[in-house]
Amino acid sequence: MNLEFSEDQKFVQQSARDFLAKNAGLDVCRKVLETPVASSDPALWKGVAEMGWLGAAIPEEHGGAGLGYLELVLIAEEIGRALAPIPFSGSVYLATEAILLSGSEEQKKRWLPRLASGEVIGTFACAEGAGESDVASLATRFAAGKLNGTKVPVLDAADAGFAVVVAQGARGPVLALVDLAAKGVRRSRVGSFDPSRSIAKLAFQDAPAELLGSEAGAAARIETLLDRAAVMMGFEQIGGATRAFEITREFTLGRYAFGRPIASFQAVKHRLAELYAKIEIARSNGYYAAWALSTGSDELSLAACCFRAAASDAFELAAEEMIQLHGGVGFTWEYDCHLFYRRAKWLSAALGTPSEWREKLIQRLEAKGSAAIADGE
Repeated sequence: MNLEFSEDQKFVQQSARDFLAKNAGLDVCRKVLETPVASSDPALWKGVAEMGWLGAAIPEEHGGAGLGYLELVLIAEEIGRALAPIPFSGSVYLATEAILLSGSEEQKKRWLPRLASGEVIGTFACAEGAGESDVASLATRFAAGKLNGTKVPVLDAADAGFAVVVAQGARGPVLALVDLAAKGVRRSRVGSFDPSRSIAKLAFQDAPAELLGSEAGAAARIETLLDRAAVMMGFEQIGGATRAFEITREFTLGRYAFGRPIASFQAVKHRLAELYAKIEIARSNGYYAAWALSTGSDELSLAACCFRAAASDAFELAAEEMIQLHGGVGFTWEYDCHLFYRRAKWLSAALGTPSEWREKLIQRLEAKGSAAIADGE
């Protein structure tokens, strides 16, 4: 197994970093956060689309760049470093992947080119309130081409043109594709801990919708979709954690107490060392998960759980230490620490909490162990 990225892949990552450094400084995130009616930065979204990132994993025959998941996770890492206020997660990791994984050829031809160009933004709606989402017992119903129910919170839904909705069909969970401008759809914005990344509530009352792909095997495909998204979002978290660490390190090197940089004090050095180690351990989990994702390995189900939990913990710790090691100014609005803290919390809850992913890991390990025992018998 080769965990070293190729020169072409490193070039993609460096190009993304250069573009975002020029067009998505932390002031862009702050501007969206401080503007009550804003949910993202349209100019940045247009630029990202022109760079071809939205179609990184979409095949060329469907209008994409045809790069692959290794390139996409590197782009996601740079999105996370910049705290880019764009609906990348909902549209690329979830809606696009749902169509790639479940859509018919006609649905792929209709939606993927528009997603790749940025003409349309998608989102994914599964949760129906606070707490863990159980796909087997959702209240939202899809029958006879109509969708009824409520979904909240829905990531990046304020900007989306359509949603892929998890609902109960005639024989189990299904994926339904619904135009959010259609009659019978009501969208309302919900307060977000990180206003630079929106969430919303979607209510459906006999809303016209279509089945995405087939009903058979939908539950398994939903799990695979969430595993894929967990890996990509995990790299976004690693990017944010790394940037928070770098800013904190530079601050401690430049802040003096008793005539010397506070970074020279043993207590500060130990905290920074522990944070660095936590980020790198999460990154190593991410490289393995990225390999599993890019090769279609069966290990993805376990690797995604490990990486998702590790990346969430690393970013949250990085944001907390950033505030603490900035001292009194770390709590002020003028400093950028709260931007990282907000995004860390937002991403940590976006696909289910780290505790939920650890529980998934336990359940999957138990199932794998039981299967191995059965095969041995």
